[in-house]
Amino acid sequence: MAENSSTPPPPRRRAPAMHPDQRRAMIVAAALPLVVEYGAAVTTAKIARAAGIGEGTIFRVFEDKDTLLAACMAEAVRPDDTVAHLESIALDQPLAARLAEAADVVRGHMARIGAVAGALAAAGRLERVAPKPGKDGRLPDREASLAGPRAALAALFEPDRDALRLAPERLADAFQLMLMSAGRLGAPDPLTTEELVDLFLHGALATPGEGR
Repeated sequence: MAENSSTPPPPRRRAPAMHPDQRRAMIVAAALPLVVEYGAAVTTAKIARAAGIGEGTIFRVFEDKDTLLAACMAEAVRPDDTVAHLESIALDQPLAARLAEAADVVRGHMARIGAVAGALAAAGRLERVAPKPGKDGRLPDREASLAGPRAALAALFEPDRDALRLAPERLADAFQLMLMSAGRLGAPDPLTTEELVDLFLHGALATPGEGR
């Protein structure tokens, strides 16, 4: 017997509602590249289109645009992806190769922070959305944001512990500070990753007979 073509299709199930935290994360992910491109001038309508939602949805999870921009700044600073990339570096490589990979990861993270902060600063909004120092003058969660990458860097030194002049933890601290400083110098001819790693491992003095 032929199937009745007029039989209505079964009702479609509605997708489960997204948790507010998931919604916020999705909106921030869509907003970040737009903040880098347009700074604080980016409109919530443009962000909504990029996220595939209505503009009103933004204001159901963010109090106002500044709150959204502050969340974008906080996301740029978050070290989670950086730590995951550092932890994925193969430990069976030579130390210099491990550190070169790590340097690229950390410098990429610093570049993302700089791009978001620079875009907001250019529009005069960074001071309004950036975290405020506590009573001790320190930024909240700053140490926590540095501790994860530092521990991952220390693990990269660990296989060579017996050949190191200092403990992996102290070297990781110094290497992290070096990379952060190099990212803030803004020199017209910044050191390459290979130059930074070579300088860190072998110092500034050339060995006898080494060409300049």
